[in-house]
Amino acid sequence: MRAGVSLPGFRVASGGVSTLRPGQVSHAHEAHTHVDPEIFLILSGSGKVHINGEISQFSGGDVLIVEAGEDHHLEAVSEVVTTWLHLELR
Repeated sequence: MRAGVSLPGFRVASGGVSTLRPGQVSHAHEAHTHVDPEIFLILSGSGKVHINGEISQFSGGDVLIVEAGEDHHLEAVSEVVTTWLHLELR
C-alpha cells in the first residue's frame, strides 16, 4: 500500500457499508472509477484490492485509499463475509 497519502481539502460526500461473500469481486465486469478519492475501512474478512491492475492484500482493520480516476475493485478471499465502510470524498 502507498504510504504518506494525504487528502487535504476533501470532505466526506457520501458513504455506506458494503459486503462481499467469499469469492466475489466488486464491479467485476466493468471499469470502476470516481472523479474524487475514496476511502475504505475494512471491517471484517480479507481479500485483494485491485487498483489499476496492481493487486495488494487487505484484512480487517486496514484502511485503503483510492485516488481519483483509479480503476478499483475489491475481491473477497476469506471464508467469512468481507465487510467495509466506504467514504466518497468531494
